[in-house]
Amino acid sequence: MKLASVILDIPTQALDAPYTYAVPEEGLFAAACEGAGDCDDGPLGRDFAISVGCAVLVPFGHRRAVGFVVSLGEYGQPGGPQWPQGIDAGKLKAIERAVSQPYFDEEGAACALWLSERYIAPLSACVRLFTPPGGVPRMVHGRDGRWRLEQPAVGQVDDRWVVAGPAFQEFTPRANAVKQVAVMEALRGGQLRVSELTAQLGSVSSTLKALEAKGAVVIEHRRRMRGFSEDAACMAQRAISGIDGGGAGGEAGGLGINAVLPAGDGAQPLASSPKPQLTPGQAHALDAIAAACDAADGHVVLVDGVTGSGKTEVYLQAIERVLAQGRTACVLVPEISLTPQTVGRFRGRFGDTVAVMHSRMSAGERYDQWDFIRSGAARVVVGARSALFTPLANVGLYVIDEEHEGSYKQDSAPRYHAREVACWMARRSGAAVVLGSATPSIEALYRCAKHPRWTQVRLPERANGRPMPDIRVVDMAREFAEGSRSMFSAALTRALQEELSQGRKAVLLLNQRGFAKFLLCRECGFVPKCPHCDTSLTYHERGNFLACHHCGFRQASPPVCPECSSPYLKKFGAGTQRVEDELRCVLDAMPGVGAGVPIIRMDADTTGGKGAHERLLEQFASAQAAVLLGTQMIAKGLDFDDVTLVGVINADTQLQLPDFRAHERTFDLIEQVAGRAGRAQLPGRVLVQTYEADAAPIRAAARYDRALFLRDELPKRKMLGYPPYVRMANVLVWGAHEADVAALARELAAELAEQARAFGGDGWSVLPATPCVLAKLRNTYRWHVVVKCPADADVFAVLLPVFRRRKADKWVNVAVDVDPDDLL
Repeated sequence: MKLASVILDIPTQALDAPYTYAVPEEGLFAAACEGAGDCDDGPLGRDFAISVGCAVLVPFGHRRAVGFVVSLGEYGQPGGPQWPQGIDAGKLKAIERAVSQPYFDEEGAACALWLSERYIAPLSACVRLFTPPGGVPRMVHGRDGRWRLEQPAVGQVDDRWVVAGPAFQEFTPRANAVKQVAVMEALRGGQLRVSELTAQLGSVSSTLKALEAKGAVVIEHRRRMRGFSEDAACMAQRAISGIDGGGAGGEAGGLGINAVLPAGDGAQPLASSPKPQLTPGQAHALDAIAAACDAADGHVVLVDGVTGSGKTEVYLQAIERVLAQGRTACVLVPEISLTPQTVGRFRGRFGDTVAVMHSRMSAGERYDQWDFIRSGAARVVVGARSALFTPLANVGLYVIDEEHEGSYKQDSAPRYHAREVACWMARRSGAAVVLGSATPSIEALYRCAKHPRWTQVRLPERANGRPMPDIRVVDMAREFAEGSRSMFSAALTRALQEELSQGRKAVLLLNQRGFAKFLLCRECGFVPKCPHCDTSLTYHERGNFLACHHCGFRQASPPVCPECSSPYLKKFGAGTQRVEDELRCVLDAMPGVGAGVPIIRMDADTTGGKGAHERLLEQFASAQAAVLLGTQMIAKGLDFDDVTLVGVINADTQLQLPDFRAHERTFDLIEQVAGRAGRAQLPGRVLVQTYEADAAPIRAAARYDRALFLRDELPKRKMLGYPPYVRMANVLVWGAHEADVAALARELAAELAEQARAFGGDGWSVLPATPCVLAKLRNTYRWHVVVKCPADADVFAVLLPVFRRRKADKWVNVAVDVDPDDLL
């Protein structure tokens, strides 16, 4: 008998293992489909073969469910594998039918199981990472109380095209058949979409049907790739059609997961942009990556290069080498929608063999890109952390740019870190991993010092030979003592005038991460707070409203204090809107600058729409002199030759967050944004405004002195027990009633402490349950329990048994964050 292990698509920790089902014989599929009652139309009615990675319909209790096959095995034959223990053949239920082609292969299934164990996450959430965005059938509960199978929300887009038929030249429409005449005339210029004819002539359905019956035209259905260039769409369509046309007889059951187009067989040229001469440092880094690829053991190379040192060119040439060997590459960037220049460089070098995956794309565009990757036509995938789980076959190199960025950590189940997943995948497939950053994470530096398969390569100089810009720290406390009340120091104001009056550009960073700006009554001290979250409401000057940036609640700003009716409401903190308004006044009054110099603001409000980042950056690039004002999103990925000045408005906000990475993030942010200045021939300068000029991260960043920062930071981390000297897990507990949340958090803390004593050994500790820093969020109360263990221990090994055996609580939710990025 053939058995299948199936992960049910039901997001709960209670389903902690795959379920075993019998695989029906091939002839039973049609009968199963006829009895299903919900597969008359569309792709769900197709007779797919059951294979690893496909979605299947299975009986589960008193209902049916969708699941994903993660393994298949033949049992009961002489000399074959033994029958699984605990499985009663008489009670075994059978899969009803497959409802999709395979989404992943055996390696994808193994990764999903690994993610579930390492990050203590529901199996269904882990396997969902490998499925196409919006392209999976699901069971829904109808109003009639019955469960039914629903078609995927996103799928292929088929355009109808009208082309000349076999009788096109001989057919002559009647003179009074006006639309037939118009269609025939339009087709003499070439084939057309039906939608184009409809736009020109109105409804043409009956006309085309009549012409098709005469053989004058042929209606063709063609796949349209959303978000593709015309050439890329044709190439992708050819590849996808070739695989889908093969049906289940192709590799991996029609998925084509091992089909990679060689360079000389229809693929685009791999070197369409010129390659610059490498510096000695770049050449050394490239050699180290080549050695790591040849070792084929999951070796990791940390390219530790200052901003502008040419790390991207090293990635490009390393990928060329991998592609020449017939393998593929996956490139991760922290926020791809903010770095169009990076995507442009990869497409400039590798043409239309580059697929792009990021959250700013529509669900349909992401589905088409996923399908393009699945076809094998894409040989390089560039994307955010989720690009790791696309069906890219035969990967030889994983590149993680700006590896220190917190966006590589997933903030919902499974709470994985892309760096750790890439390293696991590379070890399994014999690939190499390249981490790149001007400010590598402390964990990456620590592993390079301790782990034999981690190598650090330094690029201490810029590729063009230009020096790093000078960084000057401006003590705002001294400015205040001298009578200045402006948010712009005298030094920054002078620098803006000097640079902008010469037709150059400036970048101003408003370090806003932390506690929001707020209103405060100067008579009674009242601060408006969100009724759903434990945080003050943020004041928005334009529109005069208060908003919560956690749950979206908003209300009109009160004219007087709601508590004491005082009119003296003071606005504390400076948001980008206020900074923009004050900057506009400053620039307008500057000789040689004036109102003609634009201010381009990039923050959450101005970049919410699709393509907004690209439009704003293009506006900044095309201006003669301009100021780019923004939050952390402008600190990375920007490469403009004419930016000569960078100003940090307030460097202290992040420094004061109650989190163990606060100092590291402050150091990283200053060095990263400083690298935006002086990248070409024009010299650059950086002004950092701060009220804590003596803070070690700020002093170290101003000198580009990482050793100074580490000498201050590492002893504190070691003494207090934080990474890289320990591993941690943050157990989050939240619910609507604080008493229930607190009780369960304390119960879990006691159980985890007992488990750690019994199985963890020395060096393990479980901190008492306490409220989170943000103790209330979206009407739920939040507590947490922090577990610490030695750096070389597997923290999940102790946590996993506790959370696998506990039953879900009806009123309180629990989640585990292994290797948390913060403890807020």
